[in-house]
Amino acid sequence: MISDIRTLDLNLLKTLDALLDERSVTRAAQRLSLTQPAVSGMLNRLRDYFDDPLFSRTPHGIVPTLRAQQLAAPVKQILSDIDTLLKPTQFDPLTAALTFTVAATDYALKAVIVPFIAALRVRAPGIRVRVVPVEPALLTTQFEQGKVDLALLTPDTTPDNLHSRGLYDEEYVCLMRHEHPDAGKTLTLDRFCALEHVLVSYEGESFWGVTDEALASVGRQRQIGLSVSSFLVLPDILAISDMITVVPARLAYDETRMCVLPPPLPIAGFTKSMAWHERTHRDAAHQWLRNLVHETSQFKA
Repeated sequence: MISDIRTLDLNLLKTLDALLDERSVTRAAQRLSLTQPAVSGMLNRLRDYFDDPLFSRTPHGIVPTLRAQQLAAPVKQILSDIDTLLKPTQFDPLTAALTFTVAATDYALKAVIVPFIAALRVRAPGIRVRVVPVEPALLTTQFEQGKVDLALLTPDTTPDNLHSRGLYDEEYVCLMRHEHPDAGKTLTLDRFCALEHVLVSYEGESFWGVTDEALASVGRQRQIGLSVSSFLVLPDILAISDMITVVPARLAYDETRMCVLPPPLPIAGFTKSMAWHERTHRDAAHQWLRNLVHETSQFKA
């Protein structure tokens, strides 16, 4: 093992990082725009440097050794710090050209991403935004590998190892079509429980949510006729039926086809927040983008 860091080629660290991410010499070579033999040669040099096999071959690719797994986070941080050193200290949004990846639910797409994009197109037209689904089990790894720059979450779903900032507090309202027999009326608790509901459930219990918790606390329950995993389909379902739903208020602001009523009992809302990794915490471009997300999320009808 060679212990003098001055003799370590930083390109070898880039190769190690790619191999750890891709778990394949072929894919790592493609990512680095190198030949497969070149990457294999660099892997051999890395094994000499760290006095460890680093990877073992399997029928499905290469698997990192314990030593390689221990190196993953420090190597990622070193490369991120070097990248920060080489970037200009000044950030000009009007001339910036980069891709910003955000993990968001369909709720956050409408409530946060839409107003953010409206402002971004004017202030930083060269910045592209890629939105991916929130995958809680993969989120930490996605941040570490640079596959996600920002996640729109809630405080209770934010991993402890991430930076975070609150955006706004959300409340719930009832939604139904304008032609609904109860549209425009005061919705009593009895009528609310008698009507058929649509529930949005991302995961877990399909026919139970915060509204049902509120009802259970007063000894009541509602009739849920349909459970879906996305808010986007709700207006279409409500438009063709006498079903109603309870949704975050920001989803109801511009639903012109729908009638909005307050629920007949208090339903606990939630705080929407954003989270990011240490690797982008001090980056001027990402700081500017996070500030814009916060600014544009303050809108309330």
